[in-house]
Amino acid sequence: MPIVTEVFEVLAKTNAAKRGMPYQRTTFVPHPVWGRSAEQLRENIEGSSPVSGNPIMEEIIQGLTRPLNAEEQKSGLVEVSAESSIIGPDSEDNLIQYFHDDGMTDYLPFVLPTKERVEAMLKGTSHKRDEIVGKMSPAADAYEPWTFTVEQVAVNAVMAGAKPEYFPVILAIASSGISSMHSSTNSFVQSLVINGPVRKEIGMNYGIGAMGPFSHANATIGRAYTLLSKNLGHGQIPGETYLGALGNAMTYANIVIAENEEENPWAPFHVEKGFKAEDSTVSFFMGYGISSGQGTVAGATQNDPKFDQEFKNLFDTVGTLFGAFVVLDPTVAKNIYEHGYDTKQKLIDFVFKPAEGQKPHFRSADSISFVVTGGQTNLYYHYGSMRYMRTISIDEWR
Repeated sequence: MPIVTEVFEVLAKTNAAKRGMPYQRTTFVPHPVWGRSAEQLRENIEGSSPVSGNPIMEEIIQGLTRPLNAEEQKSGLVEVSAESSIIGPDSEDNLIQYFHDDGMTDYLPFVLPTKERVEAMLKGTSHKRDEIVGKMSPAADAYEPWTFTVEQVAVNAVMAGAKPEYFPVILAIASSGISSMHSSTNSFVQSLVINGPVRKEIGMNYGIGAMGPFSHANATIGRAYTLLSKNLGHGQIPGETYLGALGNAMTYANIVIAENEEENPWAPFHVEKGFKAEDSTVSFFMGYGISSGQGTVAGATQNDPKFDQEFKNLFDTVGTLFGAFVVLDPTVAKNIYEHGYDTKQKLIDFVFKPAEGQKPHFRSADSISFVVTGGQTNLYYHYGSMRYMRTISIDEWR
């Protein structure tokens, strides 16, 4: 007998129906629960349901004890996958409106995925068009994942404006099964860190303006991630499969970072995760996003006793749920390296270690990640509360 707050009525009923139980008995209670005192919560439970109007406790007891009727006894799963169809012919304006009306875009101008354009995109990989790339859902425990093919990923890559040479990167992202938008009421965001030769091969920006709108590859790869998550990963429908209270502007194109390996004083991020330097990979991070900042470490010298504490203070404002994700300009990374942190692990261990008599700020040292990118015009860094998820090979999708 599920007990759900009233704001999730449509979500609960829709998902019960999709799982083959359209008559699942559910009790709905007042929303929100968070921030309410024990007395207020008890008052809610002892009152009536805002949906049915029945006394809540009575409804729960009846739901648990009253025999199920024939319709309520039905069960089972509904098998689903991302659909494929040919639309048209029609005018360009009508087709664009069709995509918008059906929720298949991010509502910015996009490239119509004509047959010719999709065929050109498919030439960017050796994999067959009907090969299953993977499955995706905004929350695997709540929604059945959709399956999708190489061709369906190609459609979304075209819509994002990507070039065929970017396609192996986009396929690797799609194969992860990690959606760029999650069904949590928190407005989470994804970050992608791309390493290896592919950065140069497709012209990614990891110099000046590395995280800004200055690279066709960076921008369209990130946008393709959003579009394929919507169209191949269960729709991302607000109020049904997307529940972020405020949403997040970063999900338009996500946070795409090509690491500046050439100016990184430490090993590249993917090498830290067990890959070879010559491998091309994409690493996934999830969390609240990142904020820009300028390092208090900027003026530190190698023997400055304030350096350690000032640097550690940077993390006091980072939430503990996901850990720390820090993007350093090479100037900052080299400054830290010269201060004695000649390995990334030394730096991570230092940040994790609590002051005497205190608990660690983060759950584990593994929840702290540093990557290096940027053009070395000033000693800046970005940081936020995000956790590392996994690293996937891009080369496997060439």
